[in-house]
Amino acid sequence: MILFSRGSAYTEFSPEETRQALFSSLDRLGEKKRVLAVPPDFTRYHSQAGFLTELAWEYCGNRLMDVLPAIGTHNPMTDEEIGKMFGKVPKSLFRVHDWRNGLATLGKVPAAFVKEVSKGKIDYSIPIQVDRMIADGSHDLILSLGQVVPHEVIGMAGYNKNIFVGTGGAEVINKTHFLGAVYGMERMMGRADTPVRRVLNYGSEHFAMHLPIVYVLTVVGKNDRGKLVIRGIFIGDESDCFLRAAGLSLAVNFQMLDAPLRKVVVYLDPSEFKSTWVGNKSIYRTRMALADGGELIVLAPGISRFGEDDQIDGLIRKYGYVGTPRILDLVQKHEDLRNSLGTAAHLIHGSSEGRFAITYCPGGLTQQQVEAAGFRYGDLPTMTARYNPAVLTDGYNRLQDGEEIFFISNPGLGLWAYRKRFEDAR
Repeated sequence: MILFSRGSAYTEFSPEETRQALFSSLDRLGEKKRVLAVPPDFTRYHSQAGFLTELAWEYCGNRLMDVLPAIGTHNPMTDEEIGKMFGKVPKSLFRVHDWRNGLATLGKVPAAFVKEVSKGKIDYSIPIQVDRMIADGSHDLILSLGQVVPHEVIGMAGYNKNIFVGTGGAEVINKTHFLGAVYGMERMMGRADTPVRRVLNYGSEHFAMHLPIVYVLTVVGKNDRGKLVIRGIFIGDESDCFLRAAGLSLAVNFQMLDAPLRKVVVYLDPSEFKSTWVGNKSIYRTRMALADGGELIVLAPGISRFGEDDQIDGLIRKYGYVGTPRILDLVQKHEDLRNSLGTAAHLIHGSSEGRFAITYCPGGLTQQQVEAAGFRYGDLPTMTARYNPAVLTDGYNRLQDGEEIFFISNPGLGLWAYRKRFEDAR
């Protein structure tokens, strides 16, 4: 059932129109007595899921019993982040997803199916797990709120990924991330139908039909004044709701280029990007746009670590972003990396495979730490003085000395690709 479906590349939902979209959809569902909201965490701050969660609380009142941010393997949200993202929603409603111990297993996607969708590259089963709070039957409505946007692991973020990965366990997170990495990131980004999505859809269709999940999906982009706006809202409990959002996201969030870019400068907002685990969106989302021999410069004032989790942070520091062949070899040789396939996948995603240079300019990592991880190091004050994010505009810029660069103020909002490379990756 699709409850609401509207949007275009030029639509701008006002706060009141957003309220009416959600409220009218909830009206159609009838009265629900125990509601659970599952929004993304602060790394998806711009998704507008925080505002929608606040609206859900406004509508449901004391019938909104719990808010469970879908943190995946990220650190739990701080009180400051909760306040900034979710406004007036009482902090007492927020729960922390325990992705190591607080799980319920709904079923397993068979190895034969995974092998089929990966075209023989992967041959293992994948569990479909969720937070116990989702599976225990104590809620008569589960609102999964989130943004549909191009994504490096699954092709297009949102929909059941928010549930099965965002509230899943280490095994499903590791195995789906590794599946995506081995299949090929550039073959998937910007596409709604991918091996990882097929695995999650199998989980939805075979193991989760009894769960009262309704998806509230946004498509977010910048208007001609540079302001973030909601371009589309899609609410429902079926896959067609996601497919409509994904189609709009391609029109809003995907910039196809006729020529590859020699130099790209990306700015990472320090309130949102604190680790390379999240900040490497700067690499994922631009890799198909960068020319061979080009350079990506990442201005990262908030980056002070590699992994969101201490264990994963240690593995990234130990092995580094050294390219696919080397990582696959290390997985075979080292048990700690083999037991953390999500980290292995991340290390593959974060390498340019030697095709272009990556210069990281972090606020909280040393030159030695950055270079040991496999990146070039750039001094943040020096680079910021030359490539001032307060002055640059998104897209092509020419500096005073004639240097041409392409600037991106938030890599989490889109995908950039050289047309021929995107087409050749199919």
